[in-house]
Amino acid sequence: MEDYQHQLLTVIGGLICFCALVKCIRFMKYVFPHTWSGLPQAFFPSLGEWAVVTGAGDGLGKAYSFELAKRGLNVVMISRTLEKLQRVAAEIEQATGQKVKVIQADFTKNSVYENIEKGLQGLEIGVLVNNVGMLHNPLPCRFLNAPDVDENLVNCNIISATKMTQIILKQMEPRQKGLILNLSSGLGTFPCPLYTMYSASKAFICTFSKALQAEYRAKGIIIQVVAPYGVSTPMTMHQKPGLITKTAEEFVSESLDYVTFGDEIFGCLAHEILVIEFDSL
Repeated sequence: MEDYQHQLLTVIGGLICFCALVKCIRFMKYVFPHTWSGLPQAFFPSLGEWAVVTGAGDGLGKAYSFELAKRGLNVVMISRTLEKLQRVAAEIEQATGQKVKVIQADFTKNSVYENIEKGLQGLEIGVLVNNVGMLHNPLPCRFLNAPDVDENLVNCNIISATKMTQIILKQMEPRQKGLILNLSSGLGTFPCPLYTMYSASKAFICTFSKALQAEYRAKGIIIQVVAPYGVSTPMTMHQKPGLITKTAEEFVSESLDYVTFGDEIFGCLAHEILVIEFDSL
Protein backbone atom coordinates (compact mmCIF):
# COMPACT_ATOMS: atom_id res chain seq x y z
CA MET A 1 0.00 0.00 0.00
CA GLU A 2 2.80 2.40 0.89
CA ASP A 3 4.57 1.58 -2.38
CA TYR A 4 1.39 2.32 -4.30
CA GLN A 5 0.93 5.68 -2.54
CA HIS A 6 4.56 6.54 -3.17
CA GLN A 7 4.24 5.73 -6.88
CA LEU A 8 0.97 7.72 -7.12
CA LEU A 9 2.51 10.77 -5.46
CA THR A 10 5.57 10.45 -7.73
CA VAL A 11 3.36 10.41 -10.82
CA ILE A 12 1.31 13.39 -9.61
CA GLY A 13 4.47 15.31 -8.75
CA GLY A 14 5.93 14.52 -12.15
CA LEU A 15 2.78 15.74 -13.91
CA ILE A 16 2.81 18.97 -11.92
CA CYS A 17 6.46 19.55 -12.77
CA PHE A 18 5.81 18.76 -16.42
CA CYS A 19 2.89 21.21 -16.58
CA ALA A 20 5.01 23.89 -14.91
CA LEU A 21 7.82 23.25 -17.39
CA VAL A 22 5.44 23.55 -20.35
CA LYS A 23 4.10 26.85 -18.99
CA CYS A 24 7.66 28.15 -18.54
CA ILE A 25 8.62 27.18 -22.07
CA ARG A 26 5.50 28.80 -23.50
CA PHE A 27 6.14 31.91 -21.44
CA MET A 28 9.68 32.27 -22.78
CA LYS A 29 8.33 33.37 -26.16
CA TYR A 30 7.13 36.60 -24.51
CA VAL A 31 10.54 37.16 -22.91
CA PHE A 32 12.45 36.57 -26.16
CA PRO A 33 9.92 37.25 -28.95
CA HIS A 34 12.53 37.97 -31.60
CA THR A 35 14.37 34.72 -30.85
CA TRP A 36 11.25 32.59 -30.50
CA SER A 37 9.42 33.75 -33.60
CA GLY A 38 11.14 36.77 -35.07
CA LEU A 39 8.93 38.41 -37.68
CA PRO A 40 10.75 39.30 -40.89
CA GLN A 41 10.86 42.98 -41.71
CA ALA A 42 8.53 42.41 -44.66
CA PHE A 43 5.92 40.48 -42.63
CA PHE A 44 3.30 43.21 -42.37
CA PRO A 45 3.64 44.57 -45.94
CA SER A 46 3.45 40.98 -47.22
CA LEU A 47 -0.13 40.78 -45.93
CA GLY A 48 -1.29 43.73 -48.03
CA GLU A 49 -0.52 47.37 -48.76
CA TRP A 50 -2.94 48.91 -46.27
CA ALA A 51 -3.88 48.67 -42.60
CA VAL A 52 -7.26 49.84 -41.29
CA VAL A 53 -7.47 51.11 -37.70
CA THR A 54 -10.70 52.09 -35.96
CA GLY A 55 -10.76 54.57 -33.10
CA ALA A 56 -7.56 55.93 -34.59
CA GLY A 57 -7.67 59.53 -33.39
CA ASP A 58 -5.86 58.98 -30.10
CA GLY A 59 -4.78 56.38 -27.55
CA LEU A 60 -4.13 52.85 -28.78
CA GLY A 61 -5.65 53.54 -32.20
CA LYS A 62 -3.24 56.38 -32.85
CA ALA A 63 -0.34 54.24 -31.63
CA TYR A 64 -1.33 51.33 -33.89
CA SER A 65 -1.59 53.70 -36.86
CA PHE A 66 1.90 55.10 -36.24
CA GLU A 67 3.51 51.72 -35.57
CA LEU A 68 1.98 49.97 -38.59
CA ALA A 69 3.11 52.85 -40.80
CA LYS A 70 6.62 52.49 -39.36
CA ARG A 71 6.46 48.80 -40.31
CA GLY A 72 5.77 49.63 -43.95
CA LEU A 73 1.99 49.84 -44.32
CA ASN A 74 -0.20 52.62 -45.61
CA VAL A 75 -2.93 53.34 -43.08
CA VAL A 76 -6.66 54.08 -43.17
CA MET A 77 -7.61 55.85 -39.95
CA ILE A 78 -11.28 55.77 -38.95
CA SER A 79 -12.68 57.76 -36.05
CA ARG A 80 -15.31 60.31 -35.05
CA THR A 81 -13.41 63.62 -34.97
CA LEU A 82 -12.23 64.65 -38.43
CA GLU A 83 -9.89 67.43 -37.29
CA LYS A 84 -8.05 65.09 -34.93
CA LEU A 85 -7.76 62.44 -37.67
CA GLN A 86 -6.35 64.93 -40.15
CA ARG A 87 -3.78 66.21 -37.67
CA VAL A 88 -2.56 62.72 -36.75
CA ALA A 89 -2.57 61.63 -40.40
CA ALA A 90 -0.27 64.53 -41.32
CA GLU A 91 2.08 63.59 -38.46
CA ILE A 92 2.26 59.96 -39.63
CA GLU A 93 2.86 60.88 -43.27
CA GLN A 94 5.64 63.28 -42.30
CA ALA A 95 7.28 60.84 -39.87
CA THR A 96 7.07 57.66 -41.98
CA GLY A 97 6.54 58.62 -45.60
CA GLN A 98 3.55 56.24 -45.83
CA LYS A 99 0.18 57.16 -47.29
CA VAL A 100 -2.63 57.86 -44.84
CA LYS A 101 -6.34 58.03 -45.63
CA VAL A 102 -8.97 59.21 -43.13
CA ILE A 103 -12.63 58.28 -42.85
CA GLN A 104 -14.90 60.04 -40.38
CA ALA A 105 -17.34 57.72 -38.62
CA ASP A 106 -19.22 57.65 -35.34
CA PHE A 107 -19.32 53.97 -34.38
CA THR A 108 -22.21 54.48 -31.98
CA LYS A 109 -24.34 54.77 -35.15
CA ASN A 110 -25.15 51.76 -37.31
CA SER A 111 -25.50 53.88 -40.43
CA VAL A 112 -21.75 54.43 -40.97
CA TYR A 113 -20.73 51.15 -42.59
CA GLU A 114 -21.90 51.80 -46.13
CA ASN A 115 -19.75 54.94 -46.29
CA ILE A 116 -16.78 53.10 -44.73
CA GLU A 117 -17.03 50.28 -47.26
CA LYS A 118 -17.08 52.79 -50.11
CA GLY A 119 -14.01 54.51 -48.67
CA LEU A 120 -12.11 51.21 -48.60
CA GLN A 121 -12.90 50.13 -52.15
CA GLY A 122 -9.86 49.37 -54.27
CA LEU A 123 -7.46 49.07 -51.33
CA GLU A 124 -5.50 45.87 -50.68
CA ILE A 125 -6.04 45.59 -46.93
CA GLY A 126 -3.67 43.30 -45.06
CA VAL A 127 -4.32 44.36 -41.46
CA LEU A 128 -7.46 45.34 -39.58
CA VAL A 129 -7.27 46.67 -36.02
CA ASN A 130 -10.70 46.73 -34.37
CA ASN A 131 -9.74 49.14 -31.64
CA VAL A 132 -12.67 51.53 -31.22
CA GLY A 133 -14.46 51.23 -27.90
CA MET A 134 -16.08 53.16 -25.08
CA LEU A 135 -16.74 52.91 -21.35
CA HIS A 136 -20.30 53.38 -20.08
CA ASN A 137 -18.84 55.44 -17.25
CA PRO A 138 -15.21 56.34 -16.46
CA LEU A 139 -15.72 55.52 -12.77
CA PRO A 140 -17.03 52.19 -11.41
CA CYS A 141 -20.76 52.14 -10.70
CA ARG A 142 -23.64 49.72 -10.27
CA PHE A 143 -25.59 48.65 -13.36
CA LEU A 144 -28.77 50.57 -12.47
CA ASN A 145 -26.81 53.73 -11.62
CA ALA A 146 -24.92 53.84 -14.91
CA PRO A 147 -25.79 56.34 -17.67
CA ASP A 148 -28.34 55.05 -20.18
CA VAL A 149 -25.86 54.51 -23.02
CA ASP A 150 -26.19 50.73 -23.40
CA GLU A 151 -27.15 50.90 -27.08
CA ASN A 152 -24.22 53.19 -27.90
CA LEU A 153 -21.84 50.91 -26.00
CA VAL A 154 -23.06 47.78 -27.79
CA ASN A 155 -22.79 49.50 -31.18
CA CYS A 156 -19.31 50.83 -30.47
CA ASN A 157 -17.77 47.85 -28.65
CA ILE A 158 -19.50 44.90 -30.35
CA ILE A 159 -21.24 45.78 -33.60
CA SER A 160 -18.24 47.76 -34.87
CA ALA A 161 -15.99 44.70 -34.62
CA THR A 162 -18.44 42.39 -36.38
CA LYS A 163 -19.28 44.85 -39.17
CA MET A 164 -15.67 45.88 -39.85
CA THR A 165 -14.61 42.24 -39.84
CA GLN A 166 -17.35 41.39 -42.36
CA ILE A 167 -16.25 44.18 -44.67
CA ILE A 168 -12.55 43.30 -44.65
CA LEU A 169 -12.49 39.54 -44.08
CA LYS A 170 -14.34 38.93 -47.35
CA GLN A 171 -11.43 40.66 -49.11
CA MET A 172 -8.78 38.73 -47.18
CA GLU A 173 -10.31 35.30 -47.73
CA PRO A 174 -9.69 35.02 -51.52
CA ARG A 175 -6.06 36.15 -51.03
CA GLN A 176 -5.69 33.66 -48.13
CA LYS A 177 -3.72 36.07 -45.98
CA GLY A 178 -4.40 38.87 -43.54
CA LEU A 179 -4.27 39.88 -39.89
CA ILE A 180 -7.22 40.97 -37.75
CA LEU A 181 -6.49 42.29 -34.26
CA ASN A 182 -9.52 42.69 -32.01
CA LEU A 183 -8.90 44.84 -28.94
CA SER A 184 -10.60 43.46 -25.86
CA SER A 185 -9.56 44.13 -22.26
CA GLY A 186 -8.28 42.30 -19.24
CA LEU A 187 -11.67 43.18 -17.74
CA GLY A 188 -13.27 41.02 -20.43
CA THR A 189 -11.49 37.87 -19.29
CA PHE A 190 -13.53 37.59 -16.09
CA PRO A 191 -16.88 38.98 -14.83
CA CYS A 192 -16.08 42.46 -13.55
CA PRO A 193 -18.69 44.00 -11.22
CA LEU A 194 -19.19 47.78 -11.44
CA TYR A 195 -18.01 47.68 -15.05
CA THR A 196 -20.68 45.15 -16.04
CA MET A 197 -21.60 46.32 -19.54
CA TYR A 198 -18.03 47.11 -20.53
CA SER A 199 -16.73 43.80 -19.19
CA ALA A 200 -19.50 41.86 -20.96
CA SER A 201 -18.89 43.63 -24.26
CA LYS A 202 -15.18 42.84 -24.11
CA ALA A 203 -15.93 39.20 -23.22
CA PHE A 204 -17.87 39.05 -26.49
CA ILE A 205 -14.80 40.24 -28.37
CA CYS A 206 -12.73 37.43 -26.82
CA THR A 207 -15.21 34.71 -27.78
CA PHE A 208 -15.92 36.19 -31.21
CA SER A 209 -12.21 36.37 -32.06
CA LYS A 210 -11.35 32.84 -30.91
CA ALA A 211 -14.30 31.29 -32.74
CA LEU A 212 -13.49 33.25 -35.90
CA GLN A 213 -9.85 32.16 -35.78
CA ALA A 214 -10.98 28.53 -35.59
CA GLU A 215 -13.05 29.10 -38.75
CA TYR A 216 -10.41 30.93 -40.80
CA ARG A 217 -7.04 29.62 -39.57
CA ALA A 218 -6.90 27.16 -42.46
CA LYS A 219 -7.42 30.07 -44.86
CA GLY A 220 -4.10 31.59 -43.78
CA ILE A 221 -5.72 34.47 -41.87
CA ILE A 222 -4.55 35.41 -38.36
CA ILE A 223 -7.31 36.58 -36.02
CA GLN A 224 -6.08 37.50 -32.58
CA VAL A 225 -7.70 39.06 -29.53
CA VAL A 226 -5.53 41.49 -27.56
CA ALA A 227 -6.62 41.93 -23.94
CA PRO A 228 -4.51 44.58 -22.18
CA TYR A 229 -4.74 45.47 -18.51
CA GLY A 230 -3.24 48.90 -17.81
CA VAL A 231 -2.52 51.28 -20.71
CA SER A 232 -2.31 55.05 -20.34
CA THR A 233 -4.93 56.44 -22.76
CA PRO A 234 -7.74 59.02 -22.69
CA MET A 235 -10.17 56.19 -21.81
CA THR A 236 -8.17 55.41 -18.66
CA MET A 237 -7.84 59.14 -17.91
CA HIS A 238 -4.12 59.03 -18.74
CA GLN A 239 -3.04 56.86 -15.82
CA LYS A 240 0.59 57.36 -14.92
CA PRO A 241 2.73 54.81 -16.79
CA GLY A 242 4.72 52.39 -14.67
CA LEU A 243 5.61 48.73 -14.31
CA ILE A 244 2.11 47.52 -15.19
CA THR A 245 0.54 50.55 -16.87
CA LYS A 246 2.19 51.06 -20.25
CA THR A 247 2.10 53.98 -22.62
CA ALA A 248 0.08 53.28 -25.74
CA GLU A 249 3.23 53.41 -27.86
CA GLU A 250 5.10 50.91 -25.68
CA PHE A 251 2.17 48.53 -25.58
CA VAL A 252 1.49 48.57 -29.32
CA SER A 253 5.13 48.17 -30.33
CA GLU A 254 5.46 45.12 -28.09
CA SER A 255 2.09 43.57 -28.92
CA LEU A 256 2.76 43.63 -32.67
CA ASP A 257 5.76 41.35 -32.06
CA TYR A 258 3.30 38.77 -30.64
CA VAL A 259 0.87 38.49 -33.57
CA THR A 260 1.90 34.89 -34.30
CA PHE A 261 1.73 33.78 -30.64
CA GLY A 262 -1.81 32.41 -30.62
CA ASP A 263 -5.44 33.48 -30.70
CA GLU A 264 -5.27 35.47 -27.44
CA ILE A 265 -2.50 37.63 -26.00
CA PHE A 266 -2.34 40.24 -23.26
CA GLY A 267 -0.05 42.41 -25.30
CA CYS A 268 3.13 42.91 -23.31
CA LEU A 269 5.42 40.98 -20.97
CA ALA A 270 4.19 42.80 -17.84
CA HIS A 271 0.57 41.92 -18.57
CA GLU A 272 1.41 38.31 -19.40
CA ILE A 273 3.13 38.01 -15.99
CA LEU A 274 0.10 39.63 -14.34
CA VAL A 275 -2.21 37.00 -15.86
CA ILE A 276 0.03 34.19 -14.60
CA GLU A 277 -0.16 35.68 -11.10
CA PHE A 278 -3.96 35.92 -11.31
CA ASP A 279 -4.23 32.32 -12.51
CA SER A 280 -2.13 31.10 -9.58
CA LEU A 281 -4.45 32.64 -6.98
